[in-house]
Amino acid sequence: MLRFAIIYGSIMPFLNEPPRRQERQEEEEEDYRGCRTGFGITGIIYEGQFLGKILAINLIQTRGNAMKLIGRIPGQAYLLLAILIFAAANPIIRRLTQLGAQNLIDGRNPISFCNVLFVGNLCALLVLVPILRPQWNANSLKQISKKNWISLIAVTILGGTLSPALTFSALSLTTVNNVVLIGRLEPPLVLALSVWLLRERVNSWVVGGAVVSFIGVALTILLQKPSENMVSMGGGMEIGQGELLAAIAAISLAVSTSISRASLRQVPLGIFSIFRTAMGAVVFFVAAIALYGAGHFMDVFSPFLWQWMLVYGAVIIVGGQLCWYTGLKSSSASEVSLASSFSPVAGICAAFLILGEAPTFAQYVGGSAILVGIVLTQMGNMRSRVQERALSQVKDMDGEVGFKGV
Repeated sequence: MLRFAIIYGSIMPFLNEPPRRQERQEEEEEDYRGCRTGFGITGIIYEGQFLGKILAINLIQTRGNAMKLIGRIPGQAYLLLAILIFAAANPIIRRLTQLGAQNLIDGRNPISFCNVLFVGNLCALLVLVPILRPQWNANSLKQISKKNWISLIAVTILGGTLSPALTFSALSLTTVNNVVLIGRLEPPLVLALSVWLLRERVNSWVVGGAVVSFIGVALTILLQKPSENMVSMGGGMEIGQGELLAAIAAISLAVSTSISRASLRQVPLGIFSIFRTAMGAVVFFVAAIALYGAGHFMDVFSPFLWQWMLVYGAVIIVGGQLCWYTGLKSSSASEVSLASSFSPVAGICAAFLILGEAPTFAQYVGGSAILVGIVLTQMGNMRSRVQERALSQVKDMDGEVGFKGV
């Protein structure tokens, strides 16, 4: 009997294990589903943890897929997008000022050109500072010499204050198409300054393209019909005041670009962009107050102005720059040059689509000459790249590694 009892006691737990295991499994399932009275909270917690893990995994996978998709976008697409954004800037500014004229505040236009320039820079800073702030560190600032800071101030005054102010003033006096085409005066001037000051060597095709583009700009100015705002240049020649301001803006921007190429190649992009934007806003504000008085920015805090400037600053100023610099990282010099050549065509198309401005006879003639000049410049760049490949092969054979920067 004792032996039987021992055997029975040893076997019964194994015989009862399947029902007990099934019972525990059912209790756990009920507990998980939250159906069991008094113990449903455990199932809710389990389900929350389970769903949280699934959600986290999905978010990680979605983010990874998005990053892969962004990485697959070619640099040329970013460059073309930046060109389209920049091309829409002038027509959008004109449209915003027209919108402000329809919503006057005590007879004043809240979206004046001065307010657009000043508040647009402030809005751009709100977006640029969080993105480019990491480049503002002690090590980067220590590497900037006194000469670099002087060059930064000069670039800020010429390219970040004077040129935009003149461009905005030109937009109030002439058509957007004139401002776009006359703005093509900058590349030939930059080329001339590079050859003169930086001793850069260019071939005859590039020189010919620059000359033809310059002639195209001159034809755009000289073939304009007489208007009320004409300026006498001597010798019986008169040009429109808006066209003159656009030409001076292009000259100022060309000098600014040349200074940047000569002295600011080692300055980080974040320091350059934030300093130029912030300093430009301050310089313009002080200059406007000195010229027009403190009441000139009376409507600068208007909600109607800021709601449009936040969009303009984020999309046009910051979005265009970020697309441009993102494209530069993964594009060759030829691709950058080719994308830039579309800017006058994109500007004219944007003016037609946004404002309904059709090109005039002078703009057709001057624009055609400018396009011919762009084609010649591209052909010259192609020939230069062939020569650069040959020179690089010679350097490789000599065991030398050369780098000229961007």
